[in-house]
Amino acid sequence: MVKTKSDIERRRRRRHRRIQVIIIYTAIAVGLAWFFESQATTTVIFVRHAEKSAQPAENPGLSEAGKRRAVELARQLVDADVVAGVDAIYSTSYKRTEETVQPVATALSLPISSYDANDTASIMDKIVREHKGEIILVVGHSNTVPLLIGNMGASKNVPEIDENEYDNIYIVSVPWFGKTKTIRLRYGAPYVPVQ
Repeated sequence: MVKTKSDIERRRRRRHRRIQVIIIYTAIAVGLAWFFESQATTTVIFVRHAEKSAQPAENPGLSEAGKRRAVELARQLVDADVVAGVDAIYSTSYKRTEETVQPVATALSLPISSYDANDTASIMDKIVREHKGEIILVVGHSNTVPLLIGNMGASKNVPEIDENEYDNIYIVSVPWFGKTKTIRLRYGAPYVPVQ
């Protein structure tokens, strides 16, 4: 069988189209893989500062019980992600909040970034925008932790934190698509409500 010029040209065009289709599908697959990787789930871990000292009344540090709880927090969070651990730490500028996260910061060689406790909305916007796909630790206060969680689009029904309640860890997962999830865990000496 003799191949004509038109048969050869037709086969060459078919082969060329197949190569184009393969290149287009490969480009789409690479583009989608990049997009999904850049839209990874952001995890924010919220804790209230540990037990504070009675003195000084203005900006107290941690009590001995608070220092033990801060060490326990570090033990719990240093290996939070088996690959890299916590990626960033945020704290208000109060002594008790900074002392609560200092053991974690020291263990992971991370700086502690300060935020304004009165501006819970903008700090959450910043965290979601700048730390997409990372694990972030945020320490706050009994009156700010529920607000911070609510400002992330997570549960607005976080129960009030009692004045003597220090053992909550809230883990908020913010996926690039879908519903934000909130989990509450406990650590250290358990809170016993006064009745």
